[in-house]
Amino acid sequence: MLKIRGYGLQADKKTLTLTETHADCDAQSEYMNEGCKKADAAGIPVISIDAKKKENIGNFKNNGKTYQGHGNPIQVLDHDFPLKGLGKVTPFGVYYMFKNQDFVRVGIRCDTAVFAVQSIRKWWYAQGKQSYGTADEIVITADCGGSKG
Repeated sequence: MLKIRGYGLQADKKTLTLTETHADCDAQSEYMNEGCKKADAAGIPVISIDAKKKENIGNFKNNGKTYQGHGNPIQVLDHDFPLKGLGKVTPFGVYYMFKNQDFVRVGIRCDTAVFAVQSIRKWWYAQGKQSYGTADEIVITADCGGSKG
């Protein structure tokens, strides 16, 4: 009945805000974008960094879907409490903007500034150095939350 009436399964969409957008938001974004383009043109690597939601380590339910035989779903724990001795992981991403490449490092400790710096360092030796081995600076964009503050 619902399908006939135009209903379907949909994910939530983040559109509501509790605060007003800052008046200079577009100007600030354009200023940063132009600075990033100039740095790239000058041969300076430009990356964006971000830590993602911490995840429990273990056989927990995820919101995605996988192909499985009919009636044979993957068995997961019946609760989402962290398992003693395993804890959580923090994925930290370095996005190499003008090459459209990413680098993800997963840490088992806190989302700290040290972890952020070490992730950037690991990215440099794994990917950045090959393209910009002689660079003596890097432009980094971040939202300044958590470890990036």
